Amino acid sequence: MIRVVLPYHLCNLARVDGELELEVTGPPTVDGVLSALEARFPILCGTMRDHGTLQRRPLIRFFACGQDLSFDPADTLLPEAVISGMEPFRVVGAMAGG
Repeated sequence: MIRVVLPYHLCNLARVDGELELEVTGPPTVDGVLSALEARFPILCGTMRDHGTLQRRPLIRFFACGQDLSFDPADTLLPEAVISGMEPFRVVGAMAGG
């Protein structure tokens, strides 16, 4: 099981509280986690990545074990601590403006 922490507004949209646990089929990658998340909560489709291209939305960031995975290839394997459930995979809404 992979633990996932969503930002407050996505928790509200998906009607969940706090941390989620997801079963990821296939390789445990950023893309795999997002696909599992969207399969379980279809309302989240298009909120973190574009519908057509599946590219990350500009103001969304992905973190694991203190590392920013936002610009890594989507098929990069997650750190072992995330795969084992010791650390969560975090989706963070970035802020823009000044």
